[in-house]
Amino acid sequence: MKLNYPIKSIFSACIAYAAIGAGYTTTAQAQTAKVIKVKTDQPIAKVQPNMWGVFFEDINFGADGGIYAELIKNRSFEFTKPLMGWSIQRKNPKEGEILVVNRKEVNTANPRYLQVKKQTDDFELINEGFKGIGVKKGLRYDFSLMYRQLTPGVKLVLMLKDANNKIIGQGTLTPDQTGNDWKKQSASFIATEADPKAKFSILFQGNGNIDVDMISLFPGDTWKNRPQGLRADMVQLLADMKPGFIRFPGGCIVEGTDLANRYQWKKTIGPIENRQLIINRWNTEFPYRAAPDYFQSFGLGFFEYFQLAEDIGSDALPILNCGMACQFNSAEVASLDELDPYVQDALDLIEFANGDVTTKWGKMRADLGHPKPFNLKMMGVGNENWGPQYLERLAIFTKAIKAKYPDFKIINSSGTDPEGDRFNLLNTTLRNNHADFIDEHYYRPADWFLKNAGRYDNYPRNGSKVFVGEYAVHADSKIEGSNRNNWESALASASLMTGLERNADVVQMASYAPLFANIDAWQWAPDMIWVDNLKSYGTPDYYVQKQFSTNKGTDVVSITLDNKNIIGQDGLYASAVTDQVKKELIIKIANNANQPQQIDFDLEGKLKLKSKGTNEEIANSNLKQVNSFENPEAVSPKKSTINLKGKKLNISLKPYSFNVIKIPFTT
Repeated sequence: MKLNYPIKSIFSACIAYAAIGAGYTTTAQAQTAKVIKVKTDQPIAKVQPNMWGVFFEDINFGADGGIYAELIKNRSFEFTKPLMGWSIQRKNPKEGEILVVNRKEVNTANPRYLQVKKQTDDFELINEGFKGIGVKKGLRYDFSLMYRQLTPGVKLVLMLKDANNKIIGQGTLTPDQTGNDWKKQSASFIATEADPKAKFSILFQGNGNIDVDMISLFPGDTWKNRPQGLRADMVQLLADMKPGFIRFPGGCIVEGTDLANRYQWKKTIGPIENRQLIINRWNTEFPYRAAPDYFQSFGLGFFEYFQLAEDIGSDALPILNCGMACQFNSAEVASLDELDPYVQDALDLIEFANGDVTTKWGKMRADLGHPKPFNLKMMGVGNENWGPQYLERLAIFTKAIKAKYPDFKIINSSGTDPEGDRFNLLNTTLRNNHADFIDEHYYRPADWFLKNAGRYDNYPRNGSKVFVGEYAVHADSKIEGSNRNNWESALASASLMTGLERNADVVQMASYAPLFANIDAWQWAPDMIWVDNLKSYGTPDYYVQKQFSTNKGTDVVSITLDNKNIIGQDGLYASAVTDQVKKELIIKIANNANQPQQIDFDLEGKLKLKSKGTNEEIANSNLKQVNSFENPEAVSPKKSTINLKGKKLNISLKPYSFNVIKIPFTT
């Protein structure tokens, strides 16, 4: 994420998607068929199996309150305000009956707990959840807590309540052990009604003294039914994309506002009660979208990220701090003579992912339930860092990693922008240093995307490869929230992506950003997938990304109009690939014109094309159209059959459409 202040200034340069920028045609022009030539049997580049991936960052409550299915906010009382998210109801409060105790010297990772000295009156401890708790009728809910019962006699009544305090799910838990040691105990119950904004209550009954911590509630339908796992509907949307990689954990999260707030992967693995919570750097980043209750519990940690990538068949792509905090915030750096721990973290992560179980970190992975290596192939060093100070630190990381793992690929930052002095310094230096990958980011208006579809046509074909690690079309600043993910933006992305695909020998990986946003708790828009407490939907951008990812092919082939790459002539943008495994010719073509366009495809070559194919078309006459919870597929692919005549295909492209044409072949 590139940060400028205030955030609206990011979008101040955005312009409307006018006819001139899009290259709109007249009606007369649209009626004349254009001849587009595809050389079907002359590959010009290989498409990497992991070319199209996804970017994950814990922004917009994407992890806690999002894909991490925990329903209790501030479950361990570690927020800056220890009882944030909690309230206590009791008729006759007694001084000292309920205390938050800090044992910092005993447990630095999770120092606070709630001490309950129960007298005679019952009282309730109530949690509001993340903008409420989404409850599904008939679903099992799994409660757990850690406790230390010094004096027995307390019974816990567990209740889900709707806005009118009606109980819509209830269970009980009676602590069964006494003593000074912490124990964990669980209970489950079934919800009797549905509610998107419920709350959770623990009624303390009886007498006795008890300490409680790590109060947790999960739905019973997590991804793969893993205890304390991920939200299944959100993971399924990712799995359906078949992404080649998952970049994690960000993003600016990696850098932190200062180095103390940076992401440290070793603190995110192991028992969840030992994972040290920190404030989320998006907590106060944007004052008018402040989120004072936004923290990182790290219930979704590096082991879970690796596991998620494995689950959906993606490569893991972790990004690590390079000894530099966010340069827009504090610009704090670790001195070069104190960089060793940062470098060691990188080396240890490779061992954690790939090492034999006899190694220190390989054993840690095995102890967590995964003796088989994760087969990590690459990592990023730094996120959007720039300047000579970045190059100095990057050189130290690169030397150390390559010395131990010479074939391991390193992602190098090119800063925050795709042009300018910062970019030029990094791009030139990194290419001279034979960097594996250079990470380019761009958040720009639709017009910029359209004008840059040929950006990589003249890049060097050899040497450093490009990873477009973060990109999204940013609509006019007057458009806010989920409305920013309109068809105009997605169509412009699709148009640029044809240029990325055409240059697959240069651009070997790409990922849209950010991924998730909670409709009630977002800080940044646009985002690929929007969620609330119960539902999720893919935006038009999601369907564009999915079309590329699930139709990536294996070999790029030439597609031209008047012997030129198709990069905006009359609003057209196109690329073509063959899939030598599925035996398909796949043509992707976007029509940014406000009129239909007749296309005659001349499919040259020795491939034996079948007479029937399909066109998966995304089209909408309203460029401002969005998807929503009420209409999640308003802008989504519609499939139809097409007929060839020999090696000719005539097709009419709808106005404002993106088409994926697939023609089976035999060899």
